Amino acid sequence: MNVVIKEVNTRKRLYTFIHYPEKLYKGNKYWVPALIGDEYDAFNPKKNAAYDFCISKQWLAYDENNNVVGRVAGIINRKSNEIRNSKTVRFGWLDFIDDADVLKSLIDAVEQWGKSYGMDTIIGPFGFTDMDKEGLLVEGFDKLTPFTTLYNYPYYETRLKELGFEVGAQWDQKLIRVPDSVERLDRMSNLITEKYGLHLLHAKNTRTLVKKYGMALFHMYNETFAPLYEFTPLTDRQIKSYLNIYAPILDVDFVCVVADAEDKIVGFAFCVPSLAKAVKKSKGHLLPFGIFRIFHALRKNDTLEALMIGILPEYQGKGAFVPMFQYLLASLKKRNIKWLITNPQLDDNVEVQNMFNKYDHTQYMLRRSYIKKIQ
Repeated sequence: MNVVIKEVNTRKRLYTFIHYPEKLYKGNKYWVPALIGDEYDAFNPKKNAAYDFCISKQWLAYDENNNVVGRVAGIINRKSNEIRNSKTVRFGWLDFIDDADVLKSLIDAVEQWGKSYGMDTIIGPFGFTDMDKEGLLVEGFDKLTPFTTLYNYPYYETRLKELGFEVGAQWDQKLIRVPDSVERLDRMSNLITEKYGLHLLHAKNTRTLVKKYGMALFHMYNETFAPLYEFTPLTDRQIKSYLNIYAPILDVDFVCVVADAEDKIVGFAFCVPSLAKAVKKSKGHLLPFGIFRIFHALRKNDTLEALMIGILPEYQGKGAFVPMFQYLLASLKKRNIKWLITNPQLDDNVEVQNMFNKYDHTQYMLRRSYIKKIQ
């Protein structure tokens, strides 16, 4: 196929870039769109604080009839490169028809742009930071994707491998059945909290929780996730932005914070009722009815999605997750939640993998990142 690549440098092309997946996945019952407003904010330096240390460019692919057949974003995360002493350009927001020439043209655009800044490696799919969607779906195509994760067709992996990409990392997501009884967990929680002087931090409502513990939670998030693959610590400007985003959807029943005897936060878990069906039905729009569907899903749901779970390194392997899960599972029972879908977990994140493996579960989805040297 003759492919023409055009930079997204006008408002009209940005609209096309953001809405292209609606065409590609039309009729697919497992794909869930992103919120349209969030997509516009992602590429607005005034709204996305990651631009303080990132640069980005986006492209569209057109066929000979001027039909859009693909899209991609290139991102250079200077902070991540400095931390790892690397020269890496990221690709994200990758979508394309099943055509080798289309993908090659899109990847070539990212590579050549990256080379102009001295980059020698390309990796993806990644966003600006770990707070964005990442990881190519390679198993679980017949399941509704969680709102916070990517969905793609099976041919994406095949086409990337044809271009010489190799696996960089792997994440899995589990579907956990909420147990009927948490009595055993209650006993374990009591033992662990007494042994290490741990306790739960409570708040009457989400606003109080965010105001009192929000910044400290994300600082602890930075410390906990620092060793993980391609992680980039968040700045205070980013943290404040994410607190504003999450505050309206967080529920104190599904947020658990564990502290030591001096009230230092040592572990946390953020979960939200699944928004996938509500966002899909609203086609990614909050108005006119999307906002009401989302708030209905937050109040009445049988499935919970884990957003973030972290434990300080010095408390890993000591069971610090037990009081968190004891609290969460009790809340799930109280709210008639039947299922918990985990957020993507790296295969080598042993502490969290072991934590989830203790429960009745099945693999829900499997994701991988891909990497190669730029020629």
